[in-house]
Order: sequence, then C-alpha cells, then structure tokens
Amino acid sequence: MSNDYDAIVIGAGPNGLVAGSYLARGGRRVLIVERNPDVGGIATTEELIPGFRFSACSDAASAYLAPEVAADLKLDANGLEIIEVDPLSVSPQPDGRCLRIFRDPSRTAAEIAQFSEKDAARYPEFFDYISGFASVFRGLMRITPPDLPYTTGGDLMSALRIAKPLRKAGRKVLVEFARVLPMTAADLLDEWFESPELKGALAANGVRHISWGPQEAGTALMLLHRWSAAGDLPRSGDLVKGGMGALSTALANAARSAGCEIRTDATVRRVTVKAGSAGGVVLSDGTKISSATVVSGADPRSTFSDLVDPAYLASLFVQHVRNIKFRGSAARVHLALRGAPSFSAVDASGGLEGAGHVQIAPSTRYLQKAYDPSKYGEISEHPYLDVSIPSLSDPGLAPEGQHTLSATVQYAPYRIEGGWNDANRARLLETVLATLEDYAPGIRDSVIDSVVFTPSDLEERYGLPEGCMHHGDMALDQVVFMRPIPGYAQYATPIENLYLCGAGTHPGGCLTGLPGYNAAHRILANKG
Repeated sequence: MSNDYDAIVIGAGPNGLVAGSYLARGGRRVLIVERNPDVGGIATTEELIPGFRFSACSDAASAYLAPEVAADLKLDANGLEIIEVDPLSVSPQPDGRCLRIFRDPSRTAAEIAQFSEKDAARYPEFFDYISGFASVFRGLMRITPPDLPYTTGGDLMSALRIAKPLRKAGRKVLVEFARVLPMTAADLLDEWFESPELKGALAANGVRHISWGPQEAGTALMLLHRWSAAGDLPRSGDLVKGGMGALSTALANAARSAGCEIRTDATVRRVTVKAGSAGGVVLSDGTKISSATVVSGADPRSTFSDLVDPAYLASLFVQHVRNIKFRGSAARVHLALRGAPSFSAVDASGGLEGAGHVQIAPSTRYLQKAYDPSKYGEISEHPYLDVSIPSLSDPGLAPEGQHTLSATVQYAPYRIEGGWNDANRARLLETVLATLEDYAPGIRDSVIDSVVFTPSDLEERYGLPEGCMHHGDMALDQVVFMRPIPGYAQYATPIENLYLCGAGTHPGGCLTGLPGYNAAHRILANKG
C-alpha cells in the first residue's frame, strides 16, 4: 500500500518549515501540518492591540538564523527583509550614563572608556577571545552528535565530526574552551573586566530566556551559544521588517517553492504506530494521513506524552523524557504607546535612532538579584528587562506617530506562588511599568493599552512547555549529546521512522533553523 506522503512534518514553526524544505529539496513528498490558522509557531506577528502589531514571543530571533539556511532557501527572494541595527543594544544606567554596544568593537571600546579605561583597552581582545570559541561552537552546532553513552560502530563518524571543529581550533583554544564551558558568566567576565556596567550588559546575553542568574554554573555556555548562533558578529538586535511573522512567511514561501504542501488548522491527535514504526498521523477531525516518515517539531515531552502512546516506549525512555527540565522563567509584556519613549540616559548619549534593544541590566549583581526570587516562586521586584521598540525602525507596526514596545521580563517563574491569577498578572505589569518609569520618566502616561503573556500563557497559546522558549532548558546537562536525552541525540527516536526536529534537539533554541536543518539531513542520509 503506497503512502500519501514520504514525510509528514508536525508543526509549521521555523524548524518544521526548514526541515520540510530540505526534505522536499531532497526529493521527498512532504506535508507540513499546523494546528494554528497561520504558520510560524512562536515566530508570529499579531495585532494584539487594535492597530498595533507585535512579535508575540521574540523580536530579534531572526538575528540568529543560520546563514546557510537563509542562503539555501533564498529567504531574501521569498520576502525576508532584515533591518540591521547599530548599536545592537543600549544599557541605560541608574546614574544617568548609558553603555552602547556596537557591531564595531572599537566603537564599543570608546563607549566603555567612560566607565573604565582599562576595560576599554581589553574589550577588543575579549571580542577576539570569544569569537575564537564561537567558531568552535558554530562547528559543533552543525553536526549530528554521537549517541553517548550508548555508542555503536555507527557513532564513529559522528565522533569524528565533533572532533573536526575541535582539532581546527588547536590545543590551546580547546583547553581554554573546556575550562570556560562550565563557568558562570559572572566569573568569566570578572576575569576580564572591572566595570559593573559592562559586565551587566554582556552577562545579559548569557541569561536571556533561561532560568538562571549570571552567577550560576554553565551560564558562560549560553553566552557562547548566542555569540555563535549569530554568525561572525553578535547581532542580537536585528529585526525582521513586518515582525517575526514575516520570517515565517518567507520560510513558508520557501517550503512551498521546494514542493511542500502546508496544511493549517490541522491539529495532530496522534502519530500512528504499527509494529514499532511510525506510519502517519491522525488529525483531530479523524482524518488519517499515511507517510513513510513522521517528523515532530513539537517539544520532546509533548511528542511522547500527547502524540505517541507511551505504551509503545520503554519505561526508562519515558522516565528520561518526563525528567527533561524546562523551567520557564520569562514573561512578555507588550505596550501600545502614544509616542516614542524617552529614556533619559539614552537620549543624553545620542538617542534610540538605529538602536536595537534597550537592556535594563546595569550589573551582574542586579541580574542575580532579579533571578533569586524566582527560586521561591516569586516575581522579581527589579527585573531584567530586554526591551524592543521595533516601530522606531519599522513604522508600519503602529499607527502614525505611535509605537510598539515589547519587553521580555526576567524573572517570572512558571510555578508562581498562588498561580498566575489576575492579581499576580497585574503585579507583573505594574513591576514592569515601574521599572521602565525609572529609566524612561513619563512612559506610564504614554501607555494606551497593554498585553501580558505569562509563562503559562506562552505554554497554552504557543505550545512552549512551561513557557520555555528552547523546548528544554539550555543547561550543561541538556546540550549536545544529552539533548533531548542521552542516547537519543541524533534526531531519531525509539519509534522507527519517527524523528524530532524542534528546539528540544541539538543545538537548541534561538531560532537558528539548525535543528530542522540537521534533522532533515540526518533523515535523508538514513533513507539514502
């Protein structure tokens, strides 16, 4: 009996669209099914407030899209337009000064000099130091990891692929790389700099969208991961014209051009399994679709709890999947503003024109104190805010003269004391407004309306487990060959012909497209 398709991809988020595109380019008949009315997953642009369009979950994830994915899928020709920003970020300080991080390390060094001449002299060297590690990390992000500790003869090639970027780096860099990986971001930055302002601005990259403070072990890893994901330069402020939904539209256009069929409003109820092998899906309306391969872009826990009957799986595997740590601790707050906000320290240093993000992260101590309450299920009274005002660079997102502001708020724990009731939701919004008011006096009076997405909202609305953007915490014990769990790092699963391609697989989140890219190449190699 012939299959309806060679491959069915569950989820039309960025990784699902990337995986489907490469499978179709490899000659497969591909169907991508999406439960929502539109493609995109977390990469959507939504009119959350009448007349105001927001990137609901993240504003600058496009900055990390792997260059080869963008080139292979001809995303420029498919409608993607990136708005490059410079400075990448601005960090207003409580004393009225402001630190701007530019693409050019020499320009950044000139900014740093107002806080420390010594740090200004060292910054270009630090830039080269981290860039050297990033080149190793970029190589590791593009390989299929070996299935350690359950190795077989077939894992030899994977081990050799891991060894290649490590050998290329040289012994000295490799030894230093191994030393730095388990470090805290705070300790790494303390080795280089004395200025709290610079260390806070840089450490923010090591804790964005993870559940740890900069004094927790392994946060140096995330600092490297973000630097590596962005290519040759950290460019985490770059925006997609039209919001993140425009990235998803371009990816969907590329998928259709490659030959994929995309079906929206199509919720998968279960993956069909017979004799230990996946054979298609059943939709919520009862439609049965057969395929030779099924690829899930959902997180591992949802895949093996909701889409696959755990009875088909070994109990130890199910236990490992249930033990994946998510620890969502970030909320999103969207504001519609009557006018452009005025950050006093930023205005004094040249204004927001051309800027990417505004970071409320004046020191590593501030970041750590923002994190500490979340350990006890409490909201930080002085949160780390990663603020984007995309309408400054993309006026079409708001009515003329008005603006959109989106803030990623850390730390807002998924499991909060009392639950995410109306009182806690209101308290979170008030905390954000009060923090913004400290740096941008008068902004509260400029607010037309607001929308708050708690970690619980992100889970329910966008399928992010516990509100975790990465489909699993990016901690040392959940990366490379331990992602999603040890023994299953190669995108395959215990169910034959069922694969994973989401952010819960190597190399993780940040919307690089690489989990989808790597998974598709693995599937094509397995099928010949």
